[in-house]
Amino acid sequence: MTETTRQRDLLLPTPRSLLSGPGQPLLQRDLSWLQFNDRVLAEARAGSNPPLERLKFLGITASNLDEFFMIRFASLQRRVSTAIRRNDPDRGALLRVREQVLETVSKFVARQTETLELLTAEVAPAGIRIVREAPEGSPEFEMGKRICDDQVLPKLTPRYNFAFPHVRALPNLWTIAVYPNGMWFELPRSLPAVLAVPENGVFLFFLEDLIATHVGRTLRAVGRPGFLRMTRDGDFSLDLTEEDPETIPDLVRSGVGARELGRPVRIQYLGDLPPRVLSRCVSRMKLVPGQLLPVPHTPYLQGLSTIAHDIPEVVKKDLSMTYPPLATFLPGASGIFDRIRRRDILLHHPYDSFDTYVNWIRAACDDAAVERIEQTIYRIDRLSPELGALKEAAKRKVIRVIIEPRARFDELNNLRLAEELAAAGVEVGFGFGRLKLHAKVALVTRREEGVVRVYTHLSTGNYNAATARQYEDLAIMTAHAGIGKDARTFFDSVWDGKVPDGFRFLVPAPTALRRRLLAHIRQETEAAKKGRPARIVAKVNALIDPVVVQHLYGASQAGVSVDLVVRGACSLIPGVRALSDNIRVISVVDRFLEHSRIYYFGDSKALYFSSADWMPRNFFSRLELAFPILDPNLRRFVEEVVLPAYLGDTAKARELTPQGTWKRRAEPAIRSALKLGSSPVFGKGPIRSQFFFESLAANGYRGTPLEF
Repeated sequence: MTETTRQRDLLLPTPRSLLSGPGQPLLQRDLSWLQFNDRVLAEARAGSNPPLERLKFLGITASNLDEFFMIRFASLQRRVSTAIRRNDPDRGALLRVREQVLETVSKFVARQTETLELLTAEVAPAGIRIVREAPEGSPEFEMGKRICDDQVLPKLTPRYNFAFPHVRALPNLWTIAVYPNGMWFELPRSLPAVLAVPENGVFLFFLEDLIATHVGRTLRAVGRPGFLRMTRDGDFSLDLTEEDPETIPDLVRSGVGARELGRPVRIQYLGDLPPRVLSRCVSRMKLVPGQLLPVPHTPYLQGLSTIAHDIPEVVKKDLSMTYPPLATFLPGASGIFDRIRRRDILLHHPYDSFDTYVNWIRAACDDAAVERIEQTIYRIDRLSPELGALKEAAKRKVIRVIIEPRARFDELNNLRLAEELAAAGVEVGFGFGRLKLHAKVALVTRREEGVVRVYTHLSTGNYNAATARQYEDLAIMTAHAGIGKDARTFFDSVWDGKVPDGFRFLVPAPTALRRRLLAHIRQETEAAKKGRPARIVAKVNALIDPVVVQHLYGASQAGVSVDLVVRGACSLIPGVRALSDNIRVISVVDRFLEHSRIYYFGDSKALYFSSADWMPRNFFSRLELAFPILDPNLRRFVEEVVLPAYLGDTAKARELTPQGTWKRRAEPAIRSALKLGSSPVFGKGPIRSQFFFESLAANGYRGTPLEF
């Protein structure tokens, strides 16, 4: 049998429509990502979730889809255009991928509509009433009119003689309403997509429903409006090589402005619109028909993603609309440096309060023995409480912050923060060159009895107090001298515009991370060939690097047991005979967004947390860090508790099949996978990993290696 024939036979279980290309045992990344969004939608349909959580998940699927078109589909569209222009041999394959993506999106939008209808009926008994159309004179009608008059109408500017150029000039993700008599207006983003009224429960009104029902009456428009919503290419690259730091903000602002008028990649429409307008949308903007998408539900579905925050807590509590507040673990603030010296501290957010980090920074700001504080910033809440402490401390000691000004969709926020910090006396630097600064590290230098000691905080997630309550992440606080020395080198190198390298403990990208991972995979492979136990466990948000996937296939064929927890896109196909028999892939979608990255290699005895996913952009286009877990207690906790909890999740984990589809795992299959260690904290019942972690934190980690 030839190698080509053998490869083709291996791929038979997976439909060709899901593969990256002929003879490639890889799932197409965009289709795999759309499957992830479908798993999020499944949480909206799950009756076991509280009503507001279900609405939140539905809204998240719409927000996700917006970003998908702005970034991933826009990238695909650019590749298609280039291939056609150059008469590239791969143009046919790219065109087929685009067709499959648009077909998948169309089916997904239909499921969103079904889900909205389902939820409208199922959340009503909980006191949440989604008002789409209300009879004139009814209480709901009068309520909607009052909201419209007070909050919507003052922000609308009617215009007349609607024509196609108005569509062409539509900014990114803006909506316009068009009436049959030619009157039209833009719906500014300052208007809430969904308006909530707490009154005998909660009444929810979508913005376009209020406009369709009430605005036309007030403005004496004829008929009901149709709606158009434009999505444009939202990505832009910016090389900061050799740029004067003072010009960086202007360059970034220019790029953000260009995003508003990027190439159209999707037009959504709702209601009766002139056919000539729709046909011109396709022809004049060089779209294919699939990029013109009817919206049978609402163009404002994404507004549901934050609706839980807009409803008063007393209402949610009385009606049991959401989960109870998280019982976070917060160790005492006093003596934090002494505790870190004694042993490393592991933080598992949101179960461990982010205030632990904030209190550490505040303590460092107030401590006369602390000489300098340094921190990277990728995404941060500008109201985060430690920022005020850093500004005040800049009057007495060195405070240095390195900000990435190109963090997608947070560019302007980061620029404003840079200006505020610099005005307060903080030394502010920016990422440089083509590499985005994505590593999350903070460094405190303290003089103790004449000796300089360095304390390091390293995290898989951003220094953002808001997202730290919604995202699952892992961090360590350590006084390890070697890690501190590496962190010092990292800060000094990036501050000087140099790519950091030459570390002993930390593993940086773009210089070393993928090479180190491949070396560990090869070591596990060789161990299995020699009959030694070999094990790889990884938790990442995305696994699409083809070289890493091929090495994992090789490890599987050698007998290495591989367990992967991949939240989003996964190109690897598990469970295929003679290719990936020993690989299992699961995805956990639950209340909190799984965001931590963990790399575990059994024979190597290597365990890392990291800011990096297993993607080419993280390996080669970003400044990333993987950091080892050296403290034996922390290592045991990860081996015996954290990883087995994810692998043992029987409630929210889904498994990737050789056919490229996702299914729920059977409990016996999961229990047999718990080979990393055992802990009495698990008991014998089913596991829902996020609830399990919450329970551990609420009980102060009693009975685990983290118990003090």
